[in-house]
Amino acid sequence: TGSSDPYCIVKIDNEAIIRTATVWKTLSPFWGEEYEVHLQPTFHSISIYVMDEDALSRDDVIGKVCITRDMLVEHPKGYSAWVSLSEVDPDEEVQGEIHLRVEVLGSQGSRRLLRCTVLEAR
Repeated sequence: TGSSDPYCIVKIDNEAIIRTATVWKTLSPFWGEEYEVHLQPTFHSISIYVMDEDALSRDDVIGKVCITRDMLVEHPKGYSAWVSLSEVDPDEEVQGEIHLRVEVLGSQGSRRLLRCTVLEAR
């Protein structure tokens, strides 16, 4: 039909911790959702999987974006950029990108605060 029913799953070190609402019949979703997650100091990566909900069969993986601990070390104050989705299944074509902003907000006691914002998707 030329549209998707997208939602996102956020995983930390391959453990699913967040599932957004589904945005029906769009290729340019807006969620407007905020979550607070406590990262362990030893975490390796945060992955955002963009999914297409399908009522009649298994949901399709549109693609994913991965933020690694090394990326955060390279950009200690954070960054903002369009990031292309990468494939999860090598046999599937991936199209789309996410405008992502990552900010290191300082410390709260012994914890460092990280804000990851998905500004747009297409």
